[in-house]
Amino acid sequence: MTVAFRPRPSVVRRDSGLYAYERALARRGLTPIAGVDEAGRGACAGPLVVAAVILRRQIDGLGDSKLLSPPVRERLYTQIMRVSQVGIVIIPPGEIDAKGLHKCNVSGMRRAVAQLPCDPEYILTDGFPVPGLPAPSLAVWKGDQVAACVAAASIVAKVTRDRLMVTLDERYPQYGFAEHKGYVTPGHRLALETHGPCPDHRYSFVTVARGMGENEMGAGVA
Repeated sequence: MTVAFRPRPSVVRRDSGLYAYERALARRGLTPIAGVDEAGRGACAGPLVVAAVILRRQIDGLGDSKLLSPPVRERLYTQIMRVSQVGIVIIPPGEIDAKGLHKCNVSGMRRAVAQLPCDPEYILTDGFPVPGLPAPSLAVWKGDQVAACVAAASIVAKVTRDRLMVTLDERYPQYGFAEHKGYVTPGHRLALETHGPCPDHRYSFVTVARGMGENEMGAGVA
């Protein structure tokens, strides 16, 4: 009886550097590797942006996009777009309201991977598993802090979304989108109370519902 050979699993220490996951997978012949992350999940206005990135070379300075300054993010974004393969999906607020945030997030990750110019052999996702991906995958807790390709995806998603929110600010300057990027802040709450929501707010979010007034929204808003 022949027993199929199974390679010993690699153990990746979270303090082994940002490219440890990629190196461990490459030793198993699993390349290219795609990282997937999103931006805008916690916002109550603007789109959800999901990015998938296959890094073709190492880029110094990668990290969690939320922990980087805007100028550093912009510089890294330019480098990533120049030397990587990238898929970007933009999900508008109306779709989030209709389908739900998590469902849109999962669908967006699948769609972003599908947009990549080549098929990955392995996929790293940030935070939670994503069923239905076209290759084996691993959900990495705080992946944008420990896996280079996920960090790159977080930067692409964040910069793409921030630029969209700055454009939205030009259309609706009363909300301050260029400053808070659609997240809930005291100033954003005050603007909602004063002006009500605009068409690019997420009406299914409780903060926006309160801005409209319970009588207009009705019951059952979550």
